[in-house]
Amino acid sequence: MAGTAGAQEQKPTLRAGALPHGSKPVFTLDGRLDEPAWRGADSIVNLVTIEPEEGGTPAGQTIVKVLVAPSDILIGVLCRDSSPADLVSFSKARDADLEEEDHVLIVLDPFQDGRSGYVFAVNPSGARFDGLVSAHGEEVNSDWDAVWEAKTSRDDGGWSVEIEIPIRSLSFEKGLTSWGFNVQRRVQRLQETSRWSGAHRDYEIYQTSRAGLLTDLPAFDFGLGLSVRPAAVGGSTKPASGAPRDQAGDLSLDVTKKLGPNLVASLTVNTDFAETEVDARQTNLTRFEILFPEKRSFFLEGSDIFEFGLGLDEANLVPFFSRRIGLVRPEEGESEKIPIVAGTKLNGRMGNTSVGTLVMRTERVGGLGVPDATMGAVRIKHNVLDESAIGMIATFGDPLGRSGSWLAGVDATYRTSGFLGDKNLLVGVWGLRNNRDDLSGDRNAYGLRIDYPNDLVGVGLTSITIGDGVEPSLGFTPRTGVRLWEGGIDYNPRPSWGLVRQMFHELGLAVYTDLGNRWESYEGKINPFDWQLESGDRITFKILPQGDRPPEDFTVFESPVTTVTIPAGSYEWTRYSVRGGLAQKRKVSGELTYEFGRFYDGHLKKIEGTVALKPWSSFAVELSGERNHGDLPGGAFTQYLYGARAEVKPSADLQVSSFLQYDNESRSLGTNTRLRWTFNPLGDLFVVFNHNMLRSVTDRFTFDSNQLLVKVQYAYRL
Repeated sequence: MAGTAGAQEQKPTLRAGALPHGSKPVFTLDGRLDEPAWRGADSIVNLVTIEPEEGGTPAGQTIVKVLVAPSDILIGVLCRDSSPADLVSFSKARDADLEEEDHVLIVLDPFQDGRSGYVFAVNPSGARFDGLVSAHGEEVNSDWDAVWEAKTSRDDGGWSVEIEIPIRSLSFEKGLTSWGFNVQRRVQRLQETSRWSGAHRDYEIYQTSRAGLLTDLPAFDFGLGLSVRPAAVGGSTKPASGAPRDQAGDLSLDVTKKLGPNLVASLTVNTDFAETEVDARQTNLTRFEILFPEKRSFFLEGSDIFEFGLGLDEANLVPFFSRRIGLVRPEEGESEKIPIVAGTKLNGRMGNTSVGTLVMRTERVGGLGVPDATMGAVRIKHNVLDESAIGMIATFGDPLGRSGSWLAGVDATYRTSGFLGDKNLLVGVWGLRNNRDDLSGDRNAYGLRIDYPNDLVGVGLTSITIGDGVEPSLGFTPRTGVRLWEGGIDYNPRPSWGLVRQMFHELGLAVYTDLGNRWESYEGKINPFDWQLESGDRITFKILPQGDRPPEDFTVFESPVTTVTIPAGSYEWTRYSVRGGLAQKRKVSGELTYEFGRFYDGHLKKIEGTVALKPWSSFAVELSGERNHGDLPGGAFTQYLYGARAEVKPSADLQVSSFLQYDNESRSLGTNTRLRWTFNPLGDLFVVFNHNMLRSVTDRFTFDSNQLLVKVQYAYRL
């Protein structure tokens, strides 16, 4: 097993059964596992609980089998349940959050490197979730989508699922006859989680270093490895009241070619992202920019390779953020789209080295003052030891055409899941430098992160320095010329009470200083009371000491009728937060947070809540709201943001969702309605309707803009 991680313990194995030649065309994917090929296959006969008891026997048996052919992987799971009428299964949508529902989750590590992998999950209603293992197994990127199918079936003994994954949907290490493999099952009404390999509370299921082995794999055949996906989009847009309606149509093309089983080259021409959901609006009472996540499929494929620097995130620094390409956010307002003429990408692995390259060309948009531009990024990461890696990153180009723009950095992460025998430990260091002709000052950034993320006790320490000249053209940083000193400890015991499942206690402090080590802002967290009940409900109380020294006046709230400004100065205050949440296993669930206390030189009360109604698996409604009332010497304000989402899901392949948002700063009421019909595993039809209205100072809603788009795409695989 070349490069096998976690060799310090014996890995459980499952032999893959061979799907008889010629049976694939007549194999019925119906979730029943009644074909003859299943009966002779090797089985996982049960899992081991990690919740509510570590190392226990689940209430219901789970049987797992795998069949393989040169072009496909078929996974069958039987989930025995003594009370199948009480299964918790609300979702049918693609990429739904299944954590609070009954489901089975499969993890594949086709490189057997213990660092990367693919995640596939299915609930009893047939909802499918897929993602990429990221952050060294601590997280999963759920925005990645693959071509695969799953069907479920229910009977008096429980439920079952058949999963079919075409080998062309995966990258893998050539020549391996064993892959990393793991299975986890959730029984929501019992709050029970069971796992096959690495059944330890300190390990995440995504830590492929603790996965078992799927053996006896054949030489997989991905054909020519060529996928050609043309798409046609047409629509009608009315950009403003009184403006003429624009009718337009266009064609786009995406081509991918496997240069081997684990290296993929991609080409996009006249790229279109009409099907991408609009951003969820966010309130912001700080003086710093906030980041909106990447949702576009072309950039998400292989995005895990571009992750850089342990401890870096949107709160401090992201060296490469693909959303900078093809989107420009003005000083005020929503992001504006910049047409992408063409782009190429190469991502995958060569031996123990992960490689990602990206080059994009965007079009000139005179109305926004944006010239045509060529931009790109390169990321190389090499595996060392059992679970560790070293790497480099570089970017070039600027979306606004500013000259001399580049960034280069190196990082190293030591990781082990065998610290003190069976604990997780991560230590990461990194450094980078960026440049642009209009930048001056210190253009270097560097940092250190020590992380001990385990179930009972977790400890984290971070030090980051960001020079005053750091402004990566293809990255994101909310503040420059600062040092971050952050530390925290978690203590999460599990009392042997009948009421409480787990208690969470946290003590943390993050302090930003200037480069002379004078504090600029800080935020603490004291969490003396946070109980998760056996029912899945949760009650939390937090104390939040905070401080800030804005160097100049800044606007904390601005609308057409009210503007409130906080003067430059030095402020310290304490806030308190109380939150209660109802477990999502219920047909009516939600959470409510009330936060109160001082805020700069005044007071702020915040109420935030969500309510989810799930009467049937084919229909769901979620209502959300946030209301902030501030009383400051500079004036009083009330800020609110309301949202509503309705989903109609007759099946996992036909979904209609509508998302409505309103906030009183922009005074814009916006709706985004999307229909997605997957008429074939390789083909999709999207119908998208956007409608926006503005609320005037006389409280009347008037038309702002609307847009109707229809897109159809189909992938031809050779």
